Amino acid sequence: MAYSIDIISCITDRFVELTATEKRIAQFILDDIAAAADLPIAELARLTGTSQASVTRFARALGCKDVRELKIKLAQSLAVGQRFILEVPDLEGVQGIYESIISVLETNRRALNSESLNTAVSWLSQARQILAIGMGGGSTICSQELQHRLFRLGLPVVSQNDGLLVRMMCSAVTPKDVVLALSIGGFTPEITESAAIARQYGAKVIAITPLETPLAEQADLVLPLLVRENDYIYKPSTSRYAMLAMVDVLATELAMANKVQTKDRLRRIKLALDSHRGGVDRQPLGD
Repeated sequence: MAYSIDIISCITDRFVELTATEKRIAQFILDDIAAAADLPIAELARLTGTSQASVTRFARALGCKDVRELKIKLAQSLAVGQRFILEVPDLEGVQGIYESIISVLETNRRALNSESLNTAVSWLSQARQILAIGMGGGSTICSQELQHRLFRLGLPVVSQNDGLLVRMMCSAVTPKDVVLALSIGGFTPEITESAAIARQYGAKVIAITPLETPLAEQADLVLPLLVRENDYIYKPSTSRYAMLAMVDVLATELAMANKVQTKDRLRRIKLALDSHRGGVDRQPLGD
């Protein structure tokens, strides 16, 4: 299997090793990647004060067969992550972090479908086993949070984030099980394929993910996320807050669906914690 190497990183990493002529070409490319990806070799040579042969040698020094391959890789870098190359100013500051979180929560609150939520609660309440799967960062944390929330309610839940174990566990489900598949993007192959395997063996699959994604297509029910990322790459993704909010919504609705069992379990956990750690009565149920 061939893996794509970021050509911009290659140029930056090898810059000090290049000849003076090659450095002129490299600097021109780094200063205007879009133009370099589009210019004919003759024009690139003219603008850098070099020759076509020098441009060709530069391309080969970076591991490309020719200038055409170099230009293709430059275009790919721009297409995949232009916002990671061109600097975008931050006009919001620290306050903007809070405002972005509030905005994404409000957007997803309005998109919540009560009918789908009620169906999810019904399936989960009756499940022999609940398997929460997610990987890659925010989805990993939220799948673990599902386990932390639901075991307190007396529900048989386990989370898994290892790619092979997720696949194995989804192969071992029964029609009485429910798989909760979480993905902020909806394109992670390990999650999508595992969800498809679980459905093949009769388990119900609930996906917390954007609509019209590969994972959504493999789910029996989707609790949709509306993901909106901006171009300021240094600010962490706010979409994980929308996913975490959905976890809290599910946990609350499941708790309300069986108040007697929930109240008993939560009281027992609170007693075990307070007798161990001490402190004031209003500490969180956990930490």
